[in-house]
Amino acid sequence: MNNQKKNRLIDKAFSVWGFTSSLLGLIALAIFIGDILNTGLSRLSWEFITSLPSRFPNRAGIYTALLGSAWILVLTTLIAFPIGVMAGIYLEEFQKKSRFANLMEINLSNLAGVPSIIYGLLGLELFVRAYHLGPSIVAGSLTLALLILPIIIVTTREALRAVPQSIKDASYSLGATKLQTIWYHCLPISIGGIFTGVILAISRAVGEAAPLIVVGALAYVPFAPKSPFDSFSVLPIQIFNWISRPQSGFTVNAAAGIIVLLLLTFVMNGLAIYLRYKWQKKVKL
Repeated sequence: MNNQKKNRLIDKAFSVWGFTSSLLGLIALAIFIGDILNTGLSRLSWEFITSLPSRFPNRAGIYTALLGSAWILVLTTLIAFPIGVMAGIYLEEFQKKSRFANLMEINLSNLAGVPSIIYGLLGLELFVRAYHLGPSIVAGSLTLALLILPIIIVTTREALRAVPQSIKDASYSLGATKLQTIWYHCLPISIGGIFTGVILAISRAVGEAAPLIVVGALAYVPFAPKSPFDSFSVLPIQIFNWISRPQSGFTVNAAAGIIVLLLLTFVMNGLAIYLRYKWQKKVKL
């Protein structure tokens, strides 16, 4: 009886601690976002979005950084999405269980937690120097694709693993091959979970600055990139550049840039939550 009472007290203490920690985190986040909105909303305008960088804070805008982020977002998605999904399908459905498979699975989980700066160093040596791509958009996109590939592969495998075995057995009993079963049954059911993982991975890539700085992204680009082989900047680097300036006007610009970046991230995360909800509902049905 004493042990049960003690366990209840421990559970209650952990519940109170978890609730308090969550509440403090929400309060800190609300204070941060409130301060950013109070500082940057007055600067946010269409002129700010479409203006080029400038030495004068009242003329500076995020056009080149926003366009560079768009280039990076699209190219990273085009590179990482098909490779990551196909690798996840192969590892989950076709690869036989072995020591090598277990080692690969452990390494994939470890790669998902490697600091992003390490991928930046890898991209610098492999894409910028070895393949002579230089500090270009395509080099940055390939580097970020390597960064998010483990996340996409792991989430793809988890989504496929959640497909009920009874659906696969029913497909096989009707004479379907393994490839037909995956294409017509497993993928339609798991596609919501796969898209959720892809969107969350891409939203992480959008906010990355360290690997792109290592690859050679510029803090000041006076022109908009027109091809994947042009020099570029992205929103996180532009914000860092502004926040390091001594003039107060650049601090306001940085706050406005943070608002744009937060909106982009919140939209992507919201889409991921919506797809996950739809996927869970479909799986339950």
